[in-house]
Amino acid sequence: MIRYTLRCTAAAHGTAPHEFDSWFKDSDGFDKLTAAGMVQCPACGGSEIARALMAPAIPKKGRPARNAKPEALPPAPVPEAPQAAAAGPMPPQVMALLQRIRAEVEKSCDYVGQDFAEEARKMSRGESERRGIYGEASESQAEELREEGIEVGRIPWVPRSDA
Repeated sequence: MIRYTLRCTAAAHGTAPHEFDSWFKDSDGFDKLTAAGMVQCPACGGSEIARALMAPAIPKKGRPARNAKPEALPPAPVPEAPQAAAAGPMPPQVMALLQRIRAEVEKSCDYVGQDFAEEARKMSRGESERRGIYGEASESQAEELREEGIEVGRIPWVPRSDA
């Protein structure tokens, strides 16, 4: 994983460029996501993003480098929708980003409903065509898939933007 300081160069906000940090699998991943317009400024939603000038992290004696691989942490729990709502109102930029993610998932992936875990296993074993899928799985089903070496992810499923 690599962390970049990014700069939003969208002229739409008319002020100094917004800067924010984001993590990527590698520099090629950043380049591909940026070219596809998938990296967006959390402040204004602009997709004109460039890497900002960054100083290298040089560790002090006896301390690990800033971007040294951290120890593995357990996955953060993803709250169910009612719990998320209780935490307070979601910022409009976050809601808009999650709505764009939902639209892209629905456009690009197959909905498999409650059969998500079994379909993921079939694809992993080569019994089914590899493709993007989405559906429902309990936390225990998701954990079992991870233990089997099958990558799964959860995203907050917000109402559609056209709803």
